[in-house]
Amino acid sequence: MFEFLQGFAYGLFLSCLPWFVVGMVEPRLAVPTEPPSRWQAILRYWFVVPFVAFLLWLTSLWGGFGPSLLGWIAGLAGLAVEIPVERRWRGWRARRLARRRAAVDAREARRAHDAAANAQREKGVTVLDPAAPPADADDVVRALCAAKKALLDAQRPELATQADRLYARYIRVLEVLGAKFDQRELTFDRSRSLAAQVCLTAVDNLNVMSSLAAGVQGIDTAFVRHRLQNSSERLHADERDALQQRLDLAADTERRLSELGARNETAMTTLDNAAVVMARVATGRPQASVAADEAVADLKRFMDKADRYAHKA
Repeated sequence: MFEFLQGFAYGLFLSCLPWFVVGMVEPRLAVPTEPPSRWQAILRYWFVVPFVAFLLWLTSLWGGFGPSLLGWIAGLAGLAVEIPVERRWRGWRARRLARRRAAVDAREARRAHDAAANAQREKGVTVLDPAAPPADADDVVRALCAAKKALLDAQRPELATQADRLYARYIRVLEVLGAKFDQRELTFDRSRSLAAQVCLTAVDNLNVMSSLAAGVQGIDTAFVRHRLQNSSERLHADERDALQQRLDLAADTERRLSELGARNETAMTTLDNAAVVMARVATGRPQASVAADEAVADLKRFMDKADRYAHKA
């Protein structure tokens, strides 16, 4: 045993020089760490490995002097075996840490998204469950549930809350209409139809928002900014341009999402105004039809604006 250990120490010590030369020429071949460097090759093959070989040699002296040939061969081949094994071990550990970090980041992102969604959720707004729409849901409500599901799938719960807010206003308008008008009246049909069209226009915006959000879902803007800020000098010009284009794409998408969200806010304001005007109507008075017509006209004006936005887009 001591003869093998002594031969291994001699072989390991002699193998330091060729591996040092390889490390000076191409550090990636001789250094298993990432990123490899010549300083690591110097430290490894001028200090660390010779010191290990020296300790093994001192230990082997307890058995006298007589290195074995098998120990010599094992020592000469030791680094050739150790380097790929260490490289694989370091790669496995890096992937494991990356998975843990990704899981932690995903939890933090979900927590941040939930907090943002809760902050943007209005009081008294019913939360739609896309998997279980209300039993009496009509086409508008089912479309809102589908749009909300698409936004949740795109990891944008703060945008999905707009579906809940639109649903609350749509239901409020229907309740006011049902309380103020008979379902056989023309005003009831016109108002309900226009309110549904306003909501469906907002649903179209939500669907476009989900498509845009899904398109940039794979862009990690924090990582891209980190690369540009901390590794800018080491990046190639083409890589730097590609990273900047990703940031520009994400920023342009967020701008379009804000524009679509603003249009939906206008739709909600229109529905709020219609509900308030309808609620003020005293159906037994002569001016009732005038006030109702004002609310209907407001809904029509919104639809006209929505059509113009659609043509511009």
